[in-house]
Amino acid sequence: MKLSYFDNSLETWSVALAGFILIFSALLIVRKFSLKRFTLFSKSTVTLADDLIYKLVSVTKTYFLAASAIYVMSFTLALSPATRVVLSKSFLLICLMQASSWGSLAIAFWIENYLKKRSLSDTATATSIGLISFSTKFALYSILVLLAVHNLGFNVTTLIAGLGVGGIAVALAVQNILGDLFASLTIVLDKPFVVGDFIVVGDFMGTLEHIGLKTTRIRSLSGEQLIFSNSDLLQSRVRNFKRMSERRVSFSLGVIYQTSSEQLSRIPTLIKEIVSAVPNTRFERCHFLKFGTSSLDVETVYWVLNPDYGVYADIAQQVNLEIFRRFGAEGIQFAYPTQTLFIQKNAESQDRTSADQ
Repeated sequence: MKLSYFDNSLETWSVALAGFILIFSALLIVRKFSLKRFTLFSKSTVTLADDLIYKLVSVTKTYFLAASAIYVMSFTLALSPATRVVLSKSFLLICLMQASSWGSLAIAFWIENYLKKRSLSDTATATSIGLISFSTKFALYSILVLLAVHNLGFNVTTLIAGLGVGGIAVALAVQNILGDLFASLTIVLDKPFVVGDFIVVGDFMGTLEHIGLKTTRIRSLSGEQLIFSNSDLLQSRVRNFKRMSERRVSFSLGVIYQTSSEQLSRIPTLIKEIVSAVPNTRFERCHFLKFGTSSLDVETVYWVLNPDYGVYADIAQQVNLEIFRRFGAEGIQFAYPTQTLFIQKNAESQDRTSADQ
């Protein structure tokens, strides 16, 4: 008479146990061998595939290997349909847990090596990696949770519909937060500005310090921190001076109307000589442009071949001082707002005054 437990003989249970031990041990050995092998491969090659395989093997859980061995050997046993269903659903849940580990690691690996390589010099890379990683992992976990719920026998379609109605209500309640969140994603992906840029927003200006999920922080010239919501920042007109390669300088100066035509003709050539003699500049034009109310106006345009404001200020000062010196040497006088009053007596009134006398 053969002993049996749960409709399986002792011999069958022994074979199943031995098979489990054999398969589980083999899987552990394969995992250990693969880690050593791909460690050597990753050090000797420049490709990313072996690095990814090494990381995926390293996060393969022991409970997943054990569950795999149990599930395979369960087919050697005579199990009731209900037990088989429970075993299958349990194994699927464990597979989904393992898939979440693999998927999360693959997402992090891709973002770290692909996006970082594309924007290696971008100081906002940390923000973009964190935001994109959060979004993709949230999507992955949502899909896995829905698969798990469906595996447990719940109606996923009804659940999604219920979540949709609830989601609309939640979205209306937190629409400002969601607007800032999507604005942050737009800033990170489109990169109209990045951390370290000097920007002007309306009447405010400063250096960008941080791009967060809801707010962006700017350090103003006077030292205080300016905080903008991301959606407001995107809706504003933003001037980004960090991406300027050179500065255009345009200024007008006026000389008095008593200036001779020879002197006036000499001014454009004189200013061109002054600007061209200064390093890091490119002269564009200088013209006697118009007759002002109290001056003859001359407009000058040149470029400073450096975006730094300090360099621009030094060059502008050097040009202005030289213009002042050369004009003085040439006898050309600068104009300033003046009014000339002409007083003339009426000739008829003068005659009457003489007749009365």
